[in-house]
Amino acid sequence: MTTSAPHRLAHIDWMRGLACVLMFQTHCYDSWLNAEARGSTLFHWSQLAGTFPAPLFLFLAGVSFAMITVKLWQKGVAADEIARTTILRGAQIFGLGLLFRVQEFVLGYQWAPWTDLLRVDILNTIGLSMMLMGVVCRLAQGQPRGFFAAAGAALGIALLTPPLWTTWRGVTSSLPWWLETYVNGVHHLNEPQPWLFPAFPWAAFAFAGLALGLAFDPGAARRDEDRAHIAVGIFGAVLAGGAWMADAKGPPLYAVYDFWHTSPNFFLIRLGLVLVLFFLCYAWCRWGWGSAGFSPILQLGTTSLLVYWVHIQFVYGRFSILPKKGAGAGLATAGLASIFVMMLALSVAWTKYKKRKKSRRAGNE
Repeated sequence: MTTSAPHRLAHIDWMRGLACVLMFQTHCYDSWLNAEARGSTLFHWSQLAGTFPAPLFLFLAGVSFAMITVKLWQKGVAADEIARTTILRGAQIFGLGLLFRVQEFVLGYQWAPWTDLLRVDILNTIGLSMMLMGVVCRLAQGQPRGFFAAAGAALGIALLTPPLWTTWRGVTSSLPWWLETYVNGVHHLNEPQPWLFPAFPWAAFAFAGLALGLAFDPGAARRDEDRAHIAVGIFGAVLAGGAWMADAKGPPLYAVYDFWHTSPNFFLIRLGLVLVLFFLCYAWCRWGWGSAGFSPILQLGTTSLLVYWVHIQFVYGRFSILPKKGAGAGLATAGLASIFVMMLALSVAWTKYKKRKKSRRAGNE
């Protein structure tokens, strides 16, 4: 148990760092490429890779949530106290999401509409998902029941997404738009917006991560842990392939079909690929060089919230380092490299600052 913990944490941080890199390239090319470059193969693949950062962040939030909850269960902490702790942490992340929107509004004053203050973004959904996961774990009170409850919630969210975005809008539209947007991302525009992050379908990735985290035995021997991760990778490949075949050959299940935004099959394909990546990151950190010496990717993963928050200002915000929609592929790629170096330097500086602060506190005690 003791020897396996560093590897488990390393591969989770490495995967979170990978999500940061994919996020950087998606945002940089989207913000800076000019009209000509946006028709290139580079931009096409960038946008395709851009479908993964949000699922990865949400999935890993679920995995980390499960690890913390299991540890508290093992310590014998009261169920209500665990729920209070985990739900409060989710509320804090949700509050940070609201604060981020306020910052964006202030920095974008004179051209940012007030409705941006209530836009549902990735931090809002991570926080909301964590609060919901806290409720589910409180009701389940244990790993086996928690696993089935989390897996059922993930599948249920995916299956309910298409009607909530389309045929059930007659029900959800009775809500104020700033509440309905958390269901289907309608915002104030009277129809769901695919660039937002409503609970349906995005929270499904968090619950899938919770299910996976609850499926692991924290006291397993190294060999059993290796086998479990290999099984996760195989299952992910089968899941992605099966969902792709079901979408290509299966009968239509919904009156309105949108593969890229609401399809449960697309959710399952991405979830399967996320599970494969989860295994590959574990293998890289377990048998490769993922956690040997200094790893820039792993470093970014330890400060993912910080680099997310800051990089937005230098890519989309007032302090963008390149003209928006005005760069060719070469210049945008150079800008991307600059953002990577800047965020890595910020991450290292923040980590050193926290270590010095911790050392001073320990010395005073």
